[in-house]
Amino acid sequence: MSQQVAQLETALGVPLFRREGNRLVATAQAWELLREIDGTFLSLDRVGKSIAALKGIEGHAIGIAAPDIFCFTLVPRAVRQIRVHDRSCVFHVKSGSYQDVAEHVLNGRADLGVSRLPLDERLFDWMPVTTATNVCLFPAGHRLAEKDLVTPEDLRGEPLIDIEPRQNTHQMDLNALRYMGVEPNIAVEVDANGHEAAFIAAGVGISVTNSVVAKECALFGLRFRPFEPSAIYHYVVFWQRGRQLSGQLRLARERLADALRDPA
Repeated sequence: MSQQVAQLETALGVPLFRREGNRLVATAQAWELLREIDGTFLSLDRVGKSIAALKGIEGHAIGIAAPDIFCFTLVPRAVRQIRVHDRSCVFHVKSGSYQDVAEHVLNGRADLGVSRLPLDERLFDWMPVTTATNVCLFPAGHRLAEKDLVTPEDLRGEPLIDIEPRQNTHQMDLNALRYMGVEPNIAVEVDANGHEAAFIAAGVGISVTNSVVAKECALFGLRFRPFEPSAIYHYVVFWQRGRQLSGQLRLARERLADALRDPA
């Protein structure tokens, strides 16, 4: 192994490891080489799948990646509709943050992903599905249910469940509160869309999210109203750029899009 590493370093003309005591530590050049090699294998895998799709060879496994909240109702509804056409399909579902979802698709752990823009157009192709705007999410029977529109002033004194506190859109919400002279009363911070629903249902607080996510929270018996200031979120179904989708994956893409458009 040592000889092979030495030969590779000689051929490349750059060091791949440095010795720290009794340990070998990879250099920055080694990590960069590893990323390039991973990318090459992913490209070969994508080509293989595209060739299979062109030949009409259908696989029986479909990988779907989606934010956590969409695995409660949206993805199950889509899977049910796909299995109406093909009972032999096996589904591998990956969940996490929007970044996690993109990495699952990029690294080949999922064939299709559900996310919102922006996505890197150099890495992904996508189908636009629906848009969302900001809403205030709260338990049934909350005083805000009487309002047609919720503003920062209405949130004065309310304990808040903060979603993805590092996201720019959420910083906008918090800045809007401060601009109106309302200091946010943060009760809980969560790191992924959907996690806030359980805290709201438990009566811990309320939250500002978007209308697509809020509709998925119906499972918890929650209610929502439009919130201003607002933003527009563009939701898509996406896949690796340049990949030729099989008929099976095109069907899965359409069923995911249908479920995203109509959360009922």
